[in-house]
Amino acid sequence: DGNDNVIIICSIENFDPMGIHTGDSITVAPAMTLSDRCYQEMRNQAIKMMRAIGNFAGGCNVQFSVNPDNDDIIAIEINPRVSRSSALASKATGYPIAKIAAKLAIGYNLDEIENQITKTTSAYFEPTLDYVIVKVPRWNFDKFKGANLELGLQMKSVGEVMAIGRSFIEALQKACQSLEIGRAGLGADGRQKRNIEEIMHGLEHPSWNRLFLIKDAMSMGVPLESIRKVTKIDKWFLNQIQELVALETELKRYSLNNIPKDFFFNLKQKGFSDIQIAYVLTNVTEDDVYNRRKELGIRRVYKMVDTCAAEFAAQTPYFYSTFEEAPIQISLVGKEVLSDGDELGTNESIVSDRKKVIVLGSGPNRIGQGIEFDYSCVHGLLAAKESGFEAIMINCNPETVSTDFNMADKLYFEPVFWEHVREIIELENPVGVIVQLGGQTALKMAEKLHENNIKIIGTAYNDMDVAEDRGRFSDLLKELD
Repeated sequence: DGNDNVIIICSIENFDPMGIHTGDSITVAPAMTLSDRCYQEMRNQAIKMMRAIGNFAGGCNVQFSVNPDNDDIIAIEINPRVSRSSALASKATGYPIAKIAAKLAIGYNLDEIENQITKTTSAYFEPTLDYVIVKVPRWNFDKFKGANLELGLQMKSVGEVMAIGRSFIEALQKACQSLEIGRAGLGADGRQKRNIEEIMHGLEHPSWNRLFLIKDAMSMGVPLESIRKVTKIDKWFLNQIQELVALETELKRYSLNNIPKDFFFNLKQKGFSDIQIAYVLTNVTEDDVYNRRKELGIRRVYKMVDTCAAEFAAQTPYFYSTFEEAPIQISLVGKEVLSDGDELGTNESIVSDRKKVIVLGSGPNRIGQGIEFDYSCVHGLLAAKESGFEAIMINCNPETVSTDFNMADKLYFEPVFWEHVREIIELENPVGVIVQLGGQTALKMAEKLHENNIKIIGTAYNDMDVAEDRGRFSDLLKELD
């Protein structure tokens, strides 16, 4: 600010090595593989750089490259402005960087601006995360036949998704479910590659599917060190993916009815979707897994994004899901007891008794489905609020207005993926769901909603199907002729 106060909002680490554009890299916040010494050195350098650029008040992002062998640091970029990175950092932390930067530019100081989330503290604080954010880009190479698919210094992605979880691997799986490329998570969905030469070539020449190829290589028995040498991806990230392979291998030993509850719970904590578990078990459906999970009492809880790891009470209803056991407390006689007599952790999403409407978002931007659908979703939220309903948004795109935490009465930053949508609907019990504003992403949910007797507000499912199904539409035209 104008008084030379500097705060660090967020550290973001690229999953990919130097040589791949940040916009095409999977990123994670907070940074996972830095030593504390290295992080503090980067922090000090960033503050020096901020103070060295002259008469400046506002937001700025600084990028460093780090040699993992000796922690050597090189500053490679400084942007004294709002950027894609700062937009991601805002959604990751709940700290509205652009809004604060605008106020700083016209003369306010950090300690004079209210924290938008807690409403009781100032903007002069550094957000603390008790969750992990993963951003995965979305490509549309299928629209460009003959294009060079290899990733490099030129950005090729057209959109991105963001996912929030209590661990890196949970958030990574949720991000894969958010991409809308037909994947149910990171693998375990019948779409893995089995040609080892094709897999290794894909790792040497990274493209949009490198993350899935890493998992496929591990499943085929390729040593982790060999993958690290080819990809230059930090071993910590590779170890996380290796854990998924080990869990899948163990899951194959069971049938649906004899999976130990603790193991089932662990699978869900690691981000496995019901449809992934059904695929590995074979001969069971997603609904079978879901019903068994309900019988065992394994349900999602919703946690609040509050910028301060629950140190202060937050006023903003911005939520993500996870699987959490109830905290253990020690009673006066020294006996361990569940804190609230419940096997589930604390659900921070308090359901009101107001009538509710859920708007399904449009997911990641891609060719043919862009920001115009998000514009529609935002106006859908505003109209629902004006009509006296509690307006609830489900979306996973950090580049949109609909995922601003002050747009809806409640924001669930979750994949627009059936399993996640279903559990939010069961929790909130809305009077209906609006699917017409989110493009194909939301429309694809209509059939599932119809099958589960969930009210679709507006055009009925059958009428949507007639309009979307060219065969049925052609028959209708013949009838009307």
